[in-house]
Amino acid sequence: MKILVLCTGNSCRSQMAEGFLKSFDKNLYVVSAGTAPSKEVHPKAVQVMKEEGIDISAGKPKSVNEFLNESFDYVITVCGGAKESCPVFMGEVKHRLHIGFDDPAEVEGTEEYILSEFRRIRDEIKRDFYNFYVKNIK
Repeated sequence: MKILVLCTGNSCRSQMAEGFLKSFDKNLYVVSAGTAPSKEVHPKAVQVMKEEGIDISAGKPKSVNEFLNESFDYVITVCGGAKESCPVFMGEVKHRLHIGFDDPAEVEGTEEYILSEFRRIRDEIKRDFYNFYVKNIK
């Protein structure tokens, strides 16, 4: 089973979703990418995933263009807000899904508030991707 998770920067949501899917099933081939990849995985995404026992610190934001010649069973977009346009994958795909989340990298406020939003979105990603896994793969 091959899964591609897409967002814009590939620094938060798609990296967390990739980490969770890999933790659910070591036999899945999961990659994530973005249409405008950031320079690094967001440090707060790394921090809140570590709290779940998942290390995404070695992840690197990648361009969706790296995967255009591959075929996937699922391509899942995770963009959320109205400000964002979801990326479109032009490669070969059996199933396209959208499971949207707010972008924690856009949150403003105190350090505590920002971290709480990263945790909230992490928990939503865990819940929704586990439901996807149980319904479609397991």
